Amino acid sequence: MNQKPDDRQSSRHVSRLRSRAEKRSARTHEARAEKNVVDRESALKRSDAHPDSFLAHLNLKPIWFFSAFAALVVVLLLPLEGGLTPAGQVALAVLAFAVIMWVTEAISYTVSSALIIGLIAIILGLTPGTGLEGESDPVGSSNALGYALAGFSSSAVALVAAALALAAAMQATGLHKRLALWVLKLSGEKTSHVLIGAIVISIVLAFFVPSATARAGAVVPILLGMVAAFGLAKNSRLGALLVIASAQAVSIWNIGIKTAAAQNLVAVGFISESMGIDVSWGQWFIWAAPWSVLMSVALYFVMRWAIKPEVESIAGGRQIVAQDLAKLGPMTGKEIRLIVIAVLLLLMWSTEGILHPLDSSTITLVAIALLLVPKIGVFTWKTLEDLVNWGTLIVFAVGISLGSLLLTTGAAAWLSEAVFGSLGITDMPMLATIALVSAFTILIHLGFASATSLASALIPVYIALAASLPGAADGGLGFVIIQQFVISFGFLLPISAPQNMLAYGTGAFTATQFLKTGIPLTVIGYLLVLLLSATYWKWIGLV
Repeated sequence: MNQKPDDRQSSRHVSRLRSRAEKRSARTHEARAEKNVVDRESALKRSDAHPDSFLAHLNLKPIWFFSAFAALVVVLLLPLEGGLTPAGQVALAVLAFAVIMWVTEAISYTVSSALIIGLIAIILGLTPGTGLEGESDPVGSSNALGYALAGFSSSAVALVAAALALAAAMQATGLHKRLALWVLKLSGEKTSHVLIGAIVISIVLAFFVPSATARAGAVVPILLGMVAAFGLAKNSRLGALLVIASAQAVSIWNIGIKTAAAQNLVAVGFISESMGIDVSWGQWFIWAAPWSVLMSVALYFVMRWAIKPEVESIAGGRQIVAQDLAKLGPMTGKEIRLIVIAVLLLLMWSTEGILHPLDSSTITLVAIALLLVPKIGVFTWKTLEDLVNWGTLIVFAVGISLGSLLLTTGAAAWLSEAVFGSLGITDMPMLATIALVSAFTILIHLGFASATSLASALIPVYIALAASLPGAADGGLGFVIIQQFVISFGFLLPISAPQNMLAYGTGAFTATQFLKTGIPLTVIGYLLVLLLSATYWKWIGLV
C-alpha cells in the first residue's frame, strides 16, 4: 500500500531530523576529541612546570647563569685583534653568553632568548665606533634593537610557525596516530618486521609532520602499547629496541627532508640571506635522502645487533593494532580534508621551482590558512594556540638574529679564521676539510640539547669558512649543507635531541642502551658523509 502524502512528508521530516542529529553528534564527538588532545597537551605542560618559587620557576642554575654573564664581560674587555670591529666584539660576547646558556640550560631557552634581545639592544646600542651606523657614534638602542629583532622578519620563522601549526593539526585530528597504526598493521607480528615498521613510520611521518617531537610522540605510545599487551615490561629489551629505533629514525629523517626539522630552516635562512642561494625542498631531498635511506638500513642492523629482544614474535600484535584502530573509529571528514591538504602541500613542496615559483614558506602558510577556515579546515585558532609551543618561535627567531649579527659585523669570519685558520684548513683538500670540521661538529653537539641553537651558533661561522675555501662549488654551498646534516646528528645521548628525551622519558631504556646504539650510528653516519662527499655529492656538483 502506498504511503499517504502526509506520511511521506512526516517520514522525510524525521529523516532530516535524524540526519541533523547525526551531524551534530559527529561534530560533538570531533570537538570532544579535539578538546581531549588539548587537555592532554596542557597536562603535559603542567607536569613539566616548575614549583612556584622565583628561582624554581626559572629553573635557575646560579653558577652557569652568572658564568654566562662573566663570559660576556670578559669577551667585551678583550683587546680588539685581527681587524675585529667593536660591533663584532659585541656579537662574539653575546654568542659566548648564548652558548653557555644554551649548553647548560641555566634558564629556559625562551628566557635566555629574551635576555639576548636585551643585551644586543643595550650593549650594541651604547658601543661607539661600531661601523654599523657610524664609525664614531653609538647606533642607539632603537637601531640596535632592530638588529636584535631582525630574525623575526625572516621567512624561515614564518615557515617554522606554519610547520608547528601543521603538526598541531595532525595532533588535533589524530591523523598521525592513524598513519602509524596503518603501517604497523602491515608489519605483521615478527619482531624484525615490527622493527622495520617502526622505522618506516618515522619515514612516512617525516613527509607530513614537520615536528620531530610530534612524530616521536605519535609512534612511541603505540609501540609501548604493543609491548605491554604482550605481557612484557616497558623497560624490557623489546621495549628498548622499538622505542630507541623510532627515536633514532626520527633523527635520521630530520636530515633527509628539509621541512622535517627546524634546524634545517635555520640553515637555509642563513644561506639565502648571506649566500644569495634559495634551497628548494626538492633540492634538499635529492642531496639528503640517499644518506637517510642508507642510514635507515644501517639502523635496522645496528638495532638487531645492539639489543636482542626477549621474543622473536609479538603474538596477537595485529589484533592489538586493530583494536587501537577500532578505538579511533572511522576516518572523520577532518582527517580526510587534512590528508588532501597534506598531500597537496607535499606535491607543492617537491615541485618548488620546477612547476611553480612559490617558496616553501608561502605554500605552507597558505595551507595553514586553509586548515583554519571554517567548514574547510580541521581545527580552530583556539586549539592551535593551545597546541603550539610559541616559545619555540622566539628561540628560533633570536637564533637567526644572533647569527645574522655575527655575519653582518664580520665576527663570524673572524671567528672562523681564529678557530680553523691556524689549522690550515683552507689549504686542505675539500674531503679532508669536510672530515675535520664534521668531527668538530659532532664533538660540539655533545654539549647542545638543541640542534636549532647549534645551527644558529655554527652555520654563520661555516658560511664564513666556506667563503675562504678555494675551488668550492657555489661558494661553498655544499660544505655548509653537509655541516648542517652533521649538526642534525642526535644519535649519541638522550639529551642530544628533543625526540630522544621524549622517548627516554617513557623509561623504556637506559642511557647506556641508547649510547650502545648511538656510537655505531654516529660512526656509520660520519663515514657515509665522507663516502657521499667523495662520490654522489661530488658527481651531482654539491661538493
